[in-house]
Amino acid sequence: MKRWIGYLSPLIMLFTFVNFGLNPSGAESSQLPESLSVTEAEYAHLPALSPDTYQYGLRPPFLGKGYIGFREALAFKESGGDYFTTNTLGYLGKYQFGLTTLQLMGIHNPAQFLGSPELQEKVFDINLSRNKWILRRDIPRFVGRRINGIEVTESGILAAAHLAGAGNVKKYLRSGGQLDVTDAYGTSISHYLRAFRGYDTSPVSPVKNPRIEAFPVAASGEE
Repeated sequence: MKRWIGYLSPLIMLFTFVNFGLNPSGAESSQLPESLSVTEAEYAHLPALSPDTYQYGLRPPFLGKGYIGFREALAFKESGGDYFTTNTLGYLGKYQFGLTTLQLMGIHNPAQFLGSPELQEKVFDINLSRNKWILRRDIPRFVGRRINGIEVTESGILAAAHLAGAGNVKKYLRSGGQLDVTDAYGTSISHYLRAFRGYDTSPVSPVKNPRIEAFPVAASGEE
């Protein structure tokens, strides 16, 4: 009899724990405690250019590897996702566009651009289409290769073109990574190729010289 009790005791204990785990006393017990909820941006150690080194900064939101994830990750890098910011060099908005690029897109009113999130999203989309057109021969030629130890992907190329211009990305790719342009803050083409590799940018169609033909001016009394 004692032998059977010795065999059954572990089974009884296991059944008891499982039963309590699967049948919480109240619905709230299955919810995430408020103390663990994330309510603001979180600081974290993020991989830098080398897998053996790290930089300290804000962790961006992760929205997957689709086009939306690419767009928002790039915006987070550029401005923290702030539509209404201007940096020390005069670059504007969520995606930090310069005045020259805006003029190419048909935008000649920086204040209107900065005050319109909808317009900023449209300009971002058509600028990607423009860069994809300029790089239409280089993308299939270099995607899948490794340059300076970095796997080249279409999303990495388009992100780098947003940073440094499509012409400079061409030079980087065709020089085997020798001509690695950096911006005024020290961010390089190779950094963007690495940071934004592997997203799905197939929804972006290459378009030659796309422009914002017309966009309603916000009700501010401006002509």
